Amino acid sequence: MSRLALPLEVADLSAFARSLRDQLEKLEHKPSHVEMLNLLCRAAGFRNYQHFRADSEARQRLASPQEVKPIPDHQLIEKVARHFDEEGRLLRWPAKAPHLKLCLWALWARIPSSRVLTEREISELLNRWHLFGDPAVLRRALFEAGFVDRTQDGRQYRRIEQKPPVELSALLARVSTLAA
Repeated sequence: MSRLALPLEVADLSAFARSLRDQLEKLEHKPSHVEMLNLLCRAAGFRNYQHFRADSEARQRLASPQEVKPIPDHQLIEKVARHFDEEGRLLRWPAKAPHLKLCLWALWARIPSSRVLTEREISELLNRWHLFGDPAVLRRALFEAGFVDRTQDGRQYRRIEQKPPVELSALLARVSTLAA
């Protein structure tokens, strides 16, 4: 079994020494290695060695959090890619909500950022990116999903910048391979 190096920090060395001495005086025998670890940990203010070890490991995790990278759902990507043709255009309106959401993300990625578009401009873009001939339903869906913002009268649209799901880049790459 490998050893785990755990630093022990003591706030008051005098109190630590006094507590350790008091614990040793109560013993009638020479403490074993494990008993000595428990005595040291109790003198430092922990219940026992296991409590000290758990506390130390938790502090290490908090001090150096490791970024967990989410793994894309490849089955979802393959299913959603079927909604696009060889030129990357949306063929049909997806029936399932997760498929629709990822398709809307793909459209969102194509909308120019930091630019205000008129209703006509966004409709022209959407007409180039889909084949079922209903840009109004796509505009409405993008707005309701929180991907674009529009003025009260619906004359101007602006892409809302946000962090896309991990599946989006894989979907865009998959759709572009269909076009190749």
